Amino acid sequence: MFDEIWVLIPLAPFLLGGLAIWTRHQSKMVEKQKELILLGERGPENNESRQMREEMKYLKDRVAVLEQITTDGHSTRQLESEIEQLRDR
Repeated sequence: MFDEIWVLIPLAPFLLGGLAIWTRHQSKMVEKQKELILLGERGPENNESRQMREEMKYLKDRVAVLEQITTDGHSTRQLESEIEQLRDR
């Protein structure tokens, strides 16, 4: 058994070199993952996301107006006039 260990000694530099390369690669991967996480949190403001935010705000405002119309205790004529006023905006 001890005769076989001497055969492994010449392979030690290759094993250590491979280990060093692997650990360097792993540390670079961790850094890249951190960069991606930071980029996702404060991602670049592109045109599409800006448009979606504006559209979401517009839709929320419309829903708020509709909720106000439906929850107010107005007569039918008052509701019709309010809806017409809102259409004219």
